[in-house]
Amino acid sequence: MGRFLDMDSPLMRVLNRVGDLLILNILMIICCIPVITIGAAYTGMHYVLLKMVRDREGYLVRGFFKSFVQNFKQATLIWILMLLVIAVYVGDILIFNYSGMEFPKAVVVAVLAVAIILLMMAVYVFPLQSRFENTIRNTLRNALILAFANLPKTLLMMVLYALPLVICYFSTYAMLFVFLFGISAPAYGAAWLYSGIFKKLEPEPEEITDDMSFSLQLNEENEEADG
Repeated sequence: MGRFLDMDSPLMRVLNRVGDLLILNILMIICCIPVITIGAAYTGMHYVLLKMVRDREGYLVRGFFKSFVQNFKQATLIWILMLLVIAVYVGDILIFNYSGMEFPKAVVVAVLAVAIILLMMAVYVFPLQSRFENTIRNTLRNALILAFANLPKTLLMMVLYALPLVICYFSTYAMLFVFLFGISAPAYGAAWLYSGIFKKLEPEPEEITDDMSFSLQLNEENEEADG
């Protein structure tokens, strides 16, 4: 019995990880309430999750707010851009559904295709922001390149992020579980997927600093070579 309760036992490691995800989910909910801070909150979460996946985590709350503060300005600007895009697409949906006009199928398909591409980019934006120092333009550009260069993983990450919404849609009883883990758990799964992608782009281990912060510049030729 004592072996099961040992801090290094598989059971205790799983329980500790569940507890960490619960705390991180609560932090996310609190920090997302002002809405404008959502970008910085997601950046802080991914900073912590990547360290968890790589077994390099330290103080969870301290690490979260360290990244939150350091990336606040740029992450918030990215989030505002995303909000503007969301507003445009909400407007498009309202126009398509309630304007009474018949739109060509090609237009509807094009709008949907662009929306999917933007969602593919979105799964990488805040992980990149948390891991690499870069301009907003290059962060968005790199997110687009990584989304297409790692398409199977990108699609799987999109499924993970959508899963809590699907669960809530089909079962109201699962809403408590989603409330407790619905943000951090899918992001933790995504971190397992993008951790390997990021490792290929990082400098040699001895060059990596404790704050896990360095620049990244991608181009299509490099991505094809990595592939």
